[in-house]
Amino acid sequence: MPILLHFGETQWASALKLSCVALVVFLACPVNSMDVLVPPQIIALNGTVVRIPCAFTSCYKLDPSKFAMNWTYQETSNSTEDMFMTYKNKITPKSSRFGDRVTFSGNLDKNDLSITISDVQLTDEGIYNCYVRNPPDRILGHGTIQVYVRTELPPPRDSTIAVAIGASVGGILALLILSMVVVKCIRRHKNQELISDEQKMEEEGKADGEGGREEATKNLSLLPEDI
Repeated sequence: MPILLHFGETQWASALKLSCVALVVFLACPVNSMDVLVPPQIIALNGTVVRIPCAFTSCYKLDPSKFAMNWTYQETSNSTEDMFMTYKNKITPKSSRFGDRVTFSGNLDKNDLSITISDVQLTDEGIYNCYVRNPPDRILGHGTIQVYVRTELPPPRDSTIAVAIGASVGGILALLILSMVVVKCIRRHKNQELISDEQKMEEEGKADGEGGREEATKNLSLLPEDI
């Protein structure tokens, strides 16, 4: 999903997440590899300040005398890239497209190559490319960010339906659980009744057997040879 960056807190949160990802990748960095970390999409509000983050990870420490960076802009993926900022021993603006509205806001000591555009215009919408070269790493790093510029904020999502659905599902689950408990209790009660009935039948059977033996004993006592 597009990333909406128009408030300072949101930009700081995005930068923090990017830094955390960079740290994880750096700790697991294999030999001779580079990763450029950028958000795939950014939505900026017209007339505001937007920070376009770009960071990289490398197994080699950045050497300012060898390090090189290029930022380019394209209106579309088929357009020619317009280089507007470079680093070769120092940061150098290369295009009048943005004038003084674009500034370097990164930190080379932290492998942060981010830029900031102030007073964002509708014509700033397009593709931004961040190129990185950090010798002796042989890989040329490249990150692409699609920037969209809007004249107003998107409407907040209505969570009423989601809450209603969640409540309904929760109620159904509660009823289902309650039903299962009731059924289980009924079955247990029936089992207990069956066991009680069986016990009664066994006791009655024993009682009948004892009564039959007593009657037989009485009859034997009245046999003719005993009279």
